[in-house]
Amino acid sequence: MGLHSRQTPKIQLGSLKSSTPPPPAPSTAMDSGEKLCSAARDGDEDKVQSLIDAGADVTHFDADGLTPLMHAAKRGHAAIVRLLLEAGAPWNALSREKFLCAGDFAMEAGHQEAFEVLLNAGVQAELVLGMIARKSGKRDDSNGDYLEDRITFSEDKLMDSSSKAVMMAWEKPLMEAHAKAVCSNGGHILNIGFGMGLVDTAIQQYSPATHTIIEAHTDVYDRMLRTGWGEKENVRIVFGRWQDVLPQLDSYDGIFFDTYGEYYEDLREFHQHLPRLLKPGGIYSFFNGLCGDNAFFHVVYCHLVSLELENLGFWTQLIPLPVKACLAEDVWEGVRQKYWQLDTYYLPVCQPNENSE
Repeated sequence: MGLHSRQTPKIQLGSLKSSTPPPPAPSTAMDSGEKLCSAARDGDEDKVQSLIDAGADVTHFDADGLTPLMHAAKRGHAAIVRLLLEAGAPWNALSREKFLCAGDFAMEAGHQEAFEVLLNAGVQAELVLGMIARKSGKRDDSNGDYLEDRITFSEDKLMDSSSKAVMMAWEKPLMEAHAKAVCSNGGHILNIGFGMGLVDTAIQQYSPATHTIIEAHTDVYDRMLRTGWGEKENVRIVFGRWQDVLPQLDSYDGIFFDTYGEYYEDLREFHQHLPRLLKPGGIYSFFNGLCGDNAFFHVVYCHLVSLELENLGFWTQLIPLPVKACLAEDVWEGVRQKYWQLDTYYLPVCQPNENSE
């Protein structure tokens, strides 16, 4: 699953399974899987362990479309959740009817301990996957296809040729909040990704000393010039991919990041440059559309990115903003994919730790 901020990070279901005994014959596997679901649902820890030891399939879906892990999470059996995860149950498998994961069930039922066990499992799994990906050196193409694509502008959205939204007008209140955050200290501001110009229009309201905008798409760049952005006294437009124009950048008091057609690895790579790009006391933010179609996955990635920024010397505050009122059904008319389906948006405000200097 790919990401720019408005897409979904790559999550590989069951990619971190521990070694388990060979599966039994199909009919026996079905029976033991059903028994495991039942034991997990009932909170019978000894029975769950016995079935796991006997080779029961921890990934089994019962007639309700749920796995043993989902049953345990739904009823708050945290110890059983741990057992199943240790036996290789994928933390991010989705139920067959409502497409919810075990963490979603724990969240909805208010089972804090089970939720935290699943959250830690998700964060650790994604940290390991990220490390493996970086060591292998393998990278999927990120925004190459998008930059060659024809895009269309309308009053309320910017679309690519496959009718996926690059940016939409419903985001305006969010972009205004991002602009307020990164402009808190005034001074010199950097934005990566112009899109519809929502955040840059908001940034201009704060009259920054300088306002640098990086934009990589030819059509967007041309439109910027036609609409007068190149003539603004404090604006500097840098055309190109942020990866290619880094040598042209200075350091800034505020930075905002919102690209399209990129993956979480691209955001992670940008964060490696923050210590140089962000001035002491500066503020960084990014469009937090990470897994915007699943509440638990979103929480996992909020924690993941906060942890990785902390390791780079930054602390992150996530400010909740209600967005349900912005998302009437007709907002998505003509849009192929609803990239945001949650009621709350968590706006990240990141600053250097004082002792990291």
